[in-house]
Amino acid sequence: MRGTLGAFIQSCLILLVRADQWRLKDSASCELNRKQTDLNSFLWMIKRDPPSYFYGTIHVPYTRVWDFIPENSKQAFQESNIVYFELDLTDPYTISALTSCQLLPQGENLQDVLPRDIYRRLKRHLEYVKLMMPSWMTPDQRGKGLYADYLFNAIAGNWERKRPVWVMLMVNSLTEADIKTRGVPVLDLYLAQEAERMRKRTGAVEKVEEQCHPLNGLNFSQVIFALNQTLLQQESLRAGSLQVPYTTEDLIRHYNCGDLNSIIFNHDTSQVPNFNNVTLPPNEQATAQEIDSYFRQELIYKRNERMGKRVKALLEEHPDKSFFFAFGAGHFLGNNTVIDVLRRQGYEVEHTPAGQPINRRSSSGPVSPELEDHYDESPQLEPFLHELPHKEEGQGHTLEEDLLPHMLLPPDSLEVLEKSERKMLKKKRRNKQKKQRHRHFNDLWVRIEER
Repeated sequence: MRGTLGAFIQSCLILLVRADQWRLKDSASCELNRKQTDLNSFLWMIKRDPPSYFYGTIHVPYTRVWDFIPENSKQAFQESNIVYFELDLTDPYTISALTSCQLLPQGENLQDVLPRDIYRRLKRHLEYVKLMMPSWMTPDQRGKGLYADYLFNAIAGNWERKRPVWVMLMVNSLTEADIKTRGVPVLDLYLAQEAERMRKRTGAVEKVEEQCHPLNGLNFSQVIFALNQTLLQQESLRAGSLQVPYTTEDLIRHYNCGDLNSIIFNHDTSQVPNFNNVTLPPNEQATAQEIDSYFRQELIYKRNERMGKRVKALLEEHPDKSFFFAFGAGHFLGNNTVIDVLRRQGYEVEHTPAGQPINRRSSSGPVSPELEDHYDESPQLEPFLHELPHKEEGQGHTLEEDLLPHMLLPPDSLEVLEKSERKMLKKKRRNKQKKQRHRHFNDLWVRIEER
């Protein structure tokens, strides 16, 4: 989910609901307004001294939302001592563990476990996607050296070894709209990369297994039902008999333009298509309801409870540090949220509107005279790489890093993952050697281990 079942591509958000339920504002109302107070805010302050923050992200290319993020949200990130995510998005172990979780047992292939008709339809659809991929890609992607064959293999490589439920999610990610977003880090991955670049202490509130195993917990008949419904959706889209009522573009508009609809963001958080709104026979409708209920409980409510308790433990363990918790926006909206868990534990958590000043101390306690001047200062903050006039050589992220699965995005093929992992390990070794020459910075950069 920003893992929870943390994140497949936005095409996973194809919800078969009536379009008029989610009718968006006129697109003109979504134009960027530079007036800070008019921007939407997904920032909440945990009132303590010093304050800590929750921030709600979505799994879309960060460039599509960055200019709409209020300055006080960015400032809260910059001033924080420690940044926590759902998963450690820059750790090669995260990638390899996600890959292992999604594979069938040794010696098994998808053809061995799927009904023959579904396997044939799946193979035919993947052949169609591979054929269409070159026409789906943008000139900008080609300019970055991202080519159709490479991208298809990165997303769908080794698909015959994956568990059916992960193949379903992979199929949902293989759409034209999603392909056009590849090659740019999603928002949470960009924040993780920036936290690392700014030498902030970082950590994760969840383990890969906690995000991965709920999907593997579906029984076989439920998985086959879900995969069949996914293929039916894609086949109808190809035939032109179905229009997608909800797309990545809609999600971006909702996020940028202030529509805090918890249902929309909960589906971004769970990353699982909603089959419960499809017109189905009664017996199939019951199966759809079971799947929807299972994922809502396992991927949202249980995770919110677990994440909230771990946030509380971190706050208590480090009372003098300012945290920035960047989770999927759906974890903070609706019922039984992470915020609700913290409030039940006695913490005061309040929404921080855009334009509201960020104070380095909370208002809950007096400031001692000797420190008052210090906290009135506006310290020079490390700028975001995105906002620098020119990227310094060597500071950009590699294409492989930008393609890496974040949270529960369909992982790349084993070959691509292994290549990326080797490059990331080499990069970390180089960074370590450089930091040894600046130990006063390195001493501050200590990863907090989960308890």
